[in-house]
Amino acid sequence: MSRSMVLLTWGNSNPRAAKTATGLLRFCADECVAVLDPEHAGKSAADVLQVGEGIPIVGSLQDVSKADTLVIGIALPGGQIPPAWRPVLLEAIERGMDILSGMHEFLSDDPELSAAAQQHDVKITDVRKNDFRQIAQRPPLNPDCLRLHTVGHDCSVGKMLVSLAVARGLQQRQLDAHFVATGQTGIMISGSGLPIDCVVSDFVNGAAEQLVVDNQHHDILVIEGQGSLVHPAYSAVTLGLLHGCQPQGLIFVFEAGRQTAVGLDHVRLPDLAQQTTLFESMASLYQPCQTVAIAMNGRHLDSQAAAEAARKVESELELPVVDVVRDGPQRLLDAVQDFHRSGSWRG
Repeated sequence: MSRSMVLLTWGNSNPRAAKTATGLLRFCADECVAVLDPEHAGKSAADVLQVGEGIPIVGSLQDVSKADTLVIGIALPGGQIPPAWRPVLLEAIERGMDILSGMHEFLSDDPELSAAAQQHDVKITDVRKNDFRQIAQRPPLNPDCLRLHTVGHDCSVGKMLVSLAVARGLQQRQLDAHFVATGQTGIMISGSGLPIDCVVSDFVNGAAEQLVVDNQHHDILVIEGQGSLVHPAYSAVTLGLLHGCQPQGLIFVFEAGRQTAVGLDHVRLPDLAQQTTLFESMASLYQPCQTVAIAMNGRHLDSQAAAEAARKVESELELPVVDVVRDGPQRLLDAVQDFHRSGSWRG
């Protein structure tokens, strides 16, 4: 059933903090009615978030004529709802709108909001809320299903965007490819998946493994990555996901120009060659795995500087480097198809 969504980003309308909103604007644009942020009312989403051409930013819900869902459009460290948003949430509920949230703070557990939702017969969905409780079992996996996994040199570099672009691009080439969502925004876009960063630590590997088991009837799985092995705050979920989904191929994603870990400016990131070697080593413990291609996030560079940065990394790593947003995913898709056809991933 199609949704008509208002994306709430008030006070956090930038591409990094509002990455849930930008993901929905990019991949579910036909379902997005407006972005709600009084500080930018009158502009378009593209003016502020770099995506969402023609979708307005409004100052209040009264400026929206038809919408059935209010989406929490931000993903902040700690996952707490800004206190100023509570009246907006209550107004949306009173208007008969469902609430869709990917935050760590579960709105459905809030007594005031849940009582209002019950009174107005609307649904509050906390995408990260789950009760998955199963350790990894290492069952035999389908030898004819290629498992591709996006990994990154830091958090918030575009792993979900690249995963979706690759999966959808392969589908357009008539291949049986499937996107496997492991984060809140990917789940909102695709309608399925597990929020890996909100699974109890002992069961992270098992959750990733189960996602593969449930979807390995497809020829190619593109499994969304989370965090980074080199980020001091989020490496645990990254490693659990890497071991659980057992990839044979990796797509490494990096943001050109980023030198330090997001949120930890005093932590300098290792160079890309060191990181790709690290990811391959950790992924190859139980099955062969190699990096297939590199995806570059060049959003802070102009076209000429981005092209030069891509050429430099391509020369250093001897792998195709693709700025998916600026240049499209075609060379990335070619690399994946060549890898799939080679059969080398079968070990």
